[in-house]
Amino acid sequence: MTRQISLFPAGDGEPPAAPAAEATELRISRAQLSAWLQRIADHQQPLLQKQPAPGRQMDLLGSASGATSIEQHAEELAPLALAPRHLQFWRWPSPDLSGAAIYLVMDQPAGLASPLLLYVGETGRADQRWKGDHDCKAYLSAYREALVRAGLESQPTIRFWSDVPSGSAARRRLEQALIQRWQPPFNKETRSRWATPFHAGPA
Repeated sequence: MTRQISLFPAGDGEPPAAPAAEATELRISRAQLSAWLQRIADHQQPLLQKQPAPGRQMDLLGSASGATSIEQHAEELAPLALAPRHLQFWRWPSPDLSGAAIYLVMDQPAGLASPLLLYVGETGRADQRWKGDHDCKAYLSAYREALVRAGLESQPTIRFWSDVPSGSAARRRLEQALIQRWQPPFNKETRSRWATPFHAGPA
């Protein structure tokens, strides 16, 4: 009988994490982790290479033919065109961020040709959202620890997209459209798709 190893902390109804001694024994191997990363890259890399359509005025009511819907606007996101920031950017004396934004947590793991989009979030205050406790931070911490143990390097960054609706309802719709398009593994909506395929040997 085999047991599945979770790459991330338990939550959202998942079973409790294994005791520390067992977790060490069932540590994810470099090959297993690389395969998991590659699966995500296979979905996202074509989206990173696709050139977005020129920016158009958004029509949140869908009434003007020359404007874009939320779904069309989601297709215009070009993550690599956004400036990468250190994850501790909010500690800077004068962060140059403000207002509504969609934010993206990305990484460039060693061995992959292009970065991975790990998480998509939305905020009404870009200078404050990453401050304090955050669900994604726990996932990111476990992810980075797994990479270190496997001897793989990572370069996580956060990027902000300010071309978004100021209203929270419309912004959340855009966030959900982006999650469905990019399938980032740390968002709760898509975790089941990327459940780690790593198993221990016979128990």
